[in-house]
Amino acid sequence: MNMTATTPENSPHIRIWWEDLEVGQTRDLGSISPTKEEIIAFASQFDPQPFHLSEEGGQASVFGALSASGWHTCAMAMRLMVTNFLHETSSLGSPGLESLKWTKPVYPGDVLRLQHTITEKRAMSKRPDVGLVRTVWEMFNQHGDKVLHMEGYGMFRRREPGTPPQ
Repeated sequence: MNMTATTPENSPHIRIWWEDLEVGQTRDLGSISPTKEEIIAFASQFDPQPFHLSEEGGQASVFGALSASGWHTCAMAMRLMVTNFLHETSSLGSPGLESLKWTKPVYPGDVLRLQHTITEKRAMSKRPDVGLVRTVWEMFNQHGDKVLHMEGYGMFRRREPGTPPQ
């Protein structure tokens, strides 16, 4: 397999590299609104619990109405993240999450807004061409209530690879 290094010269779609990301930066990454049909379709395939599958099941639950799966909420956040940020970065994926909380239910028609804040940044010790960025993702509904809180790391290619620590 022939792998060519990604550089500013051969990646014109990349506008944001690891060096451009700063601790304290906050981005509004847009909004999304799930429909009843989308909530049921997602749940039918990935989280078929009664309160995600029908209005009757939702009414009989602690949620009081049909509600989106937390995993659906995460998927919507990821869609906003990719569409409104990652597609123009040197993102290399993520080694995982440290924290995930669904703090309020999401209902059909809610308008969800995603905010992304960088809390830490460091070069990877074994990969001088890659840097880690720790972020907090917060999703709010139209009432300003937080419905999702995630914390984790993303890996980004560096514009100017450093030397590995000795």
